[in-house]
Amino acid sequence: MHPILNVATEAARTAGEYILQQAEHLDRLQVEKKGRNDYVSQVDITAEKMIIETIRKYYPDHNLRAEETGVHKTQSRFEWLIDPLDGTTNFLHGFPHYAVSLAVLENGKLAHAAIYDPNRDEMFAASKGEGARLNNYRIRVSPQKTLDDALLATGIPYTQFDFMEDYLQSFRSFMTQTAGLRRAGSAALDLAYVACGRVDGYWEFNLKPWDIAAGALIVKEAGGLVTDFKGGEDFLESGNILTANPKLYKEMAHIIGHTVSEPFRK
Repeated sequence: MHPILNVATEAARTAGEYILQQAEHLDRLQVEKKGRNDYVSQVDITAEKMIIETIRKYYPDHNLRAEETGVHKTQSRFEWLIDPLDGTTNFLHGFPHYAVSLAVLENGKLAHAAIYDPNRDEMFAASKGEGARLNNYRIRVSPQKTLDDALLATGIPYTQFDFMEDYLQSFRSFMTQTAGLRRAGSAALDLAYVACGRVDGYWEFNLKPWDIAAGALIVKEAGGLVTDFKGGEDFLESGNILTANPKLYKEMAHIIGHTVSEPFRK
């Protein structure tokens, strides 16, 4: 395992174990509302500090972009994208589906990724060109070739609603042409599940870079395609993401192209 990925998994596990401990004391947590349906707790903040401390111990000069504390800029060619608790709403409701998500960019390109699910003690990890693993076992995207029998994951809009009609059009099309849709509340785990074949594909609008960066690399290293809604590589900038194995991806991209209007097809 690459030394940077070793640090990423150590940081993710340390934060994840802390988050799981705090899940036993939800009634005592201090929670703030950042915006409509957008929450942050002391657990998010403390977990992020723990992650940063671990990174700084080994790589004090690396750039950091974290969900809660923002950008920590240096002159390094490496940048960490940090989501200390992806699925905060799930966590605050005692719904055991959330994760720590860490990605490392080298010269602006995804290079390393770790997603840790503390409830299942599952560590998804990848380095560019080295394949993807779940708890050190190699993983691949599903072989599903058509939408008919596919199980897809998505995320329902919850803070911004100007693209609601476009989302509902795509949702309606996928709903009527697949074996089922799942909305579990963690983009990081949705992507991890595509990577290991638990779901066959995934699409979502308007996400943040730290929500999807780690999962995108893990899916790619597991043999999947990851793009924006135009088929390009700008999903970290646009926040719109579409992913599946290469054959199923073509069907999904066709539906996105016919249900999502031009202003939102980025």
